[in-house]
Amino acid sequence: MVSDGKKVKVGTPLLKNAYVEAQIKKQFKGDKVIAFKYKPKKRYRKKIGSRPLLTLIQPLKINLK
Repeated sequence: MVSDGKKVKVGTPLLKNAYVEAQIKKQFKGDKVIAFKYKPKKRYRKKIGSRPLLTLIQPLKINLK
C-alpha cells in the first residue's frame, strides 16, 4: 500500500512498477545456530553449527513509476 497524502494505492498482493530505495547500514554475523543429529541405539551423534550472515537495511522511500 502506498499513499501520497491524497491517493491511496493498494496492491493485491503487489503494486506494479513499485520499488523501495534502501540503504545498507551494517553487515554482520548472527548468533550461532546449532544442529544436532543422532540415531537412537546406533551411537551416531553429530553436532554442527553455523553463524548466518545478516544485513541490516534502512528503507528510505517507496517509489511508483
